Amino acid sequence: MSVTSDLKNKLSRRTLLKSATVGMALAVGAPFVKSAQPKVLRYLATDLDESAAISKQCFADTGIQIEYTAVSTDEVSRRALTKPNSFDVLETEYFSLKNLVPSGNIQGLDTRKILKFNDISPVITKGELQNGKKLSAQGTAPWEVLYLAGADSRQFSKTATDFVTLIPTTYNADTLGIRPDLIKRPIESWAELLNPEFKGRAALVNIPSIGMMDAAMVVEATGQHRYADKGNMTKAEIDLTMKIMTQAKKDGQFRGFWKDFNESVTLMASGQTVIQSMWSPAVTKVKSLGTPCVFQPLKEGYRSWAYGLCASKATTQAKLEWTYEFVNWFLSGWAGAHLNRQGYYSAVLPTAKAQMTANEWGFWMEGKPAVADITAPDGTVIEKAGAKRDGGSYDERMGNVACWNAIMDEHDYVVKKWAEFVAA
Repeated sequence: MSVTSDLKNKLSRRTLLKSATVGMALAVGAPFVKSAQPKVLRYLATDLDESAAISKQCFADTGIQIEYTAVSTDEVSRRALTKPNSFDVLETEYFSLKNLVPSGNIQGLDTRKILKFNDISPVITKGELQNGKKLSAQGTAPWEVLYLAGADSRQFSKTATDFVTLIPTTYNADTLGIRPDLIKRPIESWAELLNPEFKGRAALVNIPSIGMMDAAMVVEATGQHRYADKGNMTKAEIDLTMKIMTQAKKDGQFRGFWKDFNESVTLMASGQTVIQSMWSPAVTKVKSLGTPCVFQPLKEGYRSWAYGLCASKATTQAKLEWTYEFVNWFLSGWAGAHLNRQGYYSAVLPTAKAQMTANEWGFWMEGKPAVADITAPDGTVIEKAGAKRDGGSYDERMGNVACWNAIMDEHDYVVKKWAEFVAA
């Protein structure tokens, strides 16, 4: 997919990046100029975030070459903790920061060098919608771990500073994916994951910290327990949750447990599962294969998450400046629009909107019926004219967040009990 001719003009070579702080003087759409010196950034992230289209467009516009290393969610954190010399740029979830920041292996970024920092969605920076509606803070809410006490600090700041842990890239409100053509009735609750009607055709994400929260959403929806904080359970709550889920597993409820995007797509597209933990782009992928799939809004709300970028503590000064250039490019619109077209939400919505058609923006962001077919980033038609987005508008979906992904105080116990559950 190429940018419009107008954007190409805006991204011409007329203006050079002058210094480490030159980004302060540039506006969105300002030129990014290729350097004679190869600019390579080693980028550590999950396979969910690896995007050949984004890296290709970034190189075309800036000359920055992204070298992805795609691993599992847990492996991202492990490498950040044990091999900080193996990457330059890290994209990780906000929930991992309670482990990563105290290690000193990552460095936050200076907001004064981020062109559009003040335009980042208040969902991330303040925990509220544009209209001021406050969001649930259960779990690890991004705004609570956004700021660092100082440039080299290993501690979070409760008030805004010039240094942030992560510059947000993308976030979403997650729910269950379903096959409406195989279920053929309304699905309204997380409790349906344990409905015997779907015995042998349900699945969970096999990432302990995330799977445990999906399990908590299910247990709470069944009325068997009310959690004070689904993102920070006590050992007794973890035991109760795993007891309920283990019994369901022994009864044959689950077809499987998936660890990555492609596994979840295969399970759903093949019909092996009809209801499961799922991510929005995976639903988009299933649809692009011609298979009906719905990212089902549920009455109990969504489990939400947010990803962002930082640099390794071992990153050289030159690569740190390329990181700032990359971040500024990432927030300038093309990448945001690309992500929005997959069902994600981008960090800076106005720049993404400028790169989307009115029909795309209305469908993905405003909950309006599509006036023409909606296509995936690869051009595949995924929704016909007249369709509405699952869950409605941005405000409807993000305004109904029940909890955020989290690393619990009892994380080691979570990992232990989750392994026992999967092996049961």
